[in-house]
Amino acid sequence: MTEMNEKNEICETCPLKGSCPDQGSEEAVTCMADEIDGIKHKIIVASGKGGVGKSTVSVNLARALQLEGYKVGILDADITGPNIPKLLGIEDQGLVQGADGIKPADAGGIKVASMALVLSRQDSPVVWRGPMKMAAIKQFIQDVTWGGLDYLIIDLPPGTSDEPLSVAQLIPDLSGAIIVTTPQEVALLDTRKAVNMVRAMKLPVIGIIENMAGLACPHCHQRIDIFQSGGGERMAEEMNVRFLGSIPIDPRICSLGDAGQTFVEGEAPAADSFRLIVERLENILR
Repeated sequence: MTEMNEKNEICETCPLKGSCPDQGSEEAVTCMADEIDGIKHKIIVASGKGGVGKSTVSVNLARALQLEGYKVGILDADITGPNIPKLLGIEDQGLVQGADGIKPADAGGIKVASMALVLSRQDSPVVWRGPMKMAAIKQFIQDVTWGGLDYLIIDLPPGTSDEPLSVAQLIPDLSGAIIVTTPQEVALLDTRKAVNMVRAMKLPVIGIIENMAGLACPHCHQRIDIFQSGGGERMAEEMNVRFLGSIPIDPRICSLGDAGQTFVEGEAPAADSFRLIVERLENILR
């Protein structure tokens, strides 16, 4: 199947089928700025490598801010591996074309736009090159009716390639980036690259979150550092960026995520740690 045929197959289920604007036009870029001007804080959540829990951090960050009374949205900018709808339990929803643009999905009050809400099947691959992924991100920014939000959380795919650059170019006045890592050196090596990528894009690094930072043994209750410990904090100090906090390993995080629920709403050490991270974030952005 050619790249164009692959795009057309997905376009068959798109809310804007047959009416896509000229994504590269000056008018389109102006519309994008107009649509997101009413959003107070626009935060990208990034990681240098996959598997560190970046999307889990994104959805729990959004939920925690919403529970504090803020109006929140999530833009899932991972075009080829969109997981946000699964983690929020809204896989059965879709994006709907309204009179003013695309209406985002609703996850208990959180507005969501994701490629997963456009695909006809959950297991449909998106086999696109960089320019096509950039066009999709443009459309999510330009045509989704985000409304006046306090926070827009932008979940990026892992790495330092097309999507981070696209978001940085397309969204004015980004508040900055949160970088998610795990404690072991192989993750920290790529996390350093992610920090330098954000700096190269001339964006503020809001801070580092260390995920999977130790496990409390359910039998003896002693801490087990499965992925070592303290690496994220040491790296943050070395690179002169803020350390927002650590999230311990908790099996409930996995089971809740699979069930489309956020762990920050519960009572557990991981939830307590995450609420402290959110409190620090609020203080930084005030």
